[in-house]
Amino acid sequence: MAETSRRQAASVAPLASSLSGSAARLPVFVLIYMIALFMPMSFNIGSLGMSPLRVYLIIMTPILFVNLFAGRYGRVHIIDVLFILHMIWVTIAIAVNNPERVIETAGSTSLEFLGGYLVARAFIRDRASFLGFCKAWTVVVALTVLPVLFEQVTGNAILMTIADAIPGVRSPGDGDNTRMGLERVQVVFAHPILYGLICSTAIPLAFVALKDEIGDTKRLFRTVIVSLCTFFSLSSGALLAMLLHFFMIGWAWVFARVQRRWMVLLILIMIAYFAIDLLSSRTPLRVFLTYATFSPHTAYYRMLIYDWGMINVWANPYFGIGYNDWVRASWMTPSVDNFWLLTAMRYGIPGFAFLAGGYFLLIWKVGRKKLEGDARILRYRRAWVFTLVGLCFTLTTVHIWSSPFTFLAFLLGAGVWFLDVIPETDGTPDMDQAPLVPAGPVYARKFASAPSSRMKTDINPKEGARYTRGRRP
Repeated sequence: MAETSRRQAASVAPLASSLSGSAARLPVFVLIYMIALFMPMSFNIGSLGMSPLRVYLIIMTPILFVNLFAGRYGRVHIIDVLFILHMIWVTIAIAVNNPERVIETAGSTSLEFLGGYLVARAFIRDRASFLGFCKAWTVVVALTVLPVLFEQVTGNAILMTIADAIPGVRSPGDGDNTRMGLERVQVVFAHPILYGLICSTAIPLAFVALKDEIGDTKRLFRTVIVSLCTFFSLSSGALLAMLLHFFMIGWAWVFARVQRRWMVLLILIMIAYFAIDLLSSRTPLRVFLTYATFSPHTAYYRMLIYDWGMINVWANPYFGIGYNDWVRASWMTPSVDNFWLLTAMRYGIPGFAFLAGGYFLLIWKVGRKKLEGDARILRYRRAWVFTLVGLCFTLTTVHIWSSPFTFLAFLLGAGVWFLDVIPETDGTPDMDQAPLVPAGPVYARKFASAPSSRMKTDINPKEGARYTRGRRP
């Protein structure tokens, strides 16, 4: 009897450990960051433009940077190095092209990117803090539906109006933006597209990461609300991100029993690319931009931006053009609606390569991490990857700056902990890893302690895993 009790306790221990480690815990420094992100106010200190978020990052970034290399946030990854090299190259590129702006501009850019990255890198270090972030972030975005509806009815961004009423403080500005007879809402950001992009990141975090963490009704309601907020930005970039998120969620659900479904999807995308290239008179990029924008005119203009932008990149491959004006047709505006392209234009190919390399290498390494048996953390990873993949495509149609730029870095930092996490086998089957349920440590001990004359255990020679078939007595 004592031996049986010990075996039962041993079989339950991994599950109990997993459940106890899943309790949401939002770090206070992440909460402060999110509050500062949604404060639509700025002010001057001398000649420097400041905001609550910048003040917060000025205080935190030096401390977090030192602690990172002191090993207080786990081992230093190549991802950390690539992002730091990106900021070093940004400083060099601005010093070469705009030496009079190197301190102010390079300093603010480094502060926004590294600051956002390090806050997440330092304080989102395990499943509890990641779950706490997902819950808090989806609630914060969902709450903005109230000023969204007010702005949609009145055309007045109420939070910006309140900020403008404070002496010495200014808001990003409430523009007159309408599309399809509806108001394009900004809420707290400088442009509707920035607000929409921010809201779109909450969709996979609400629907995927919070599965089995909150009630299904609450989870679906939260997903609908953040999707509604995304829609009312009426931005093609934000809507593209939302559609990509729902497509990936749908693909994962429909092909749940296909173990290599993401490889299949990648192969299908490659086949589609080459088919369009062979059969269409337009390039695949032109076709993509046509369907990723609201009008053919917008698609045509963005293609012109890409063509002229690449002329600038190849003419200044090492240090870019900095913040100088770029070569283009005389009738074109100076705006570049492509984050990746503008990064290469401003800071050269090395600056782009360090940032894009860290971005895609992080997604690849997290996606390849062995997490079999830990269904909860697999959901967290899936939600995070969906968010970053959706943003990756959307950033080809929009440029981001200020608060959304630092939040992009924050999302990257919020995923580094996956590289160090040790999966906890909780005995819950997860179809992301195998079409059958292997008899892992929990099942093996459980079945070993239960005598049966009608149960047989087989060894799969290909997979090397143990499966149990037959009926228990």
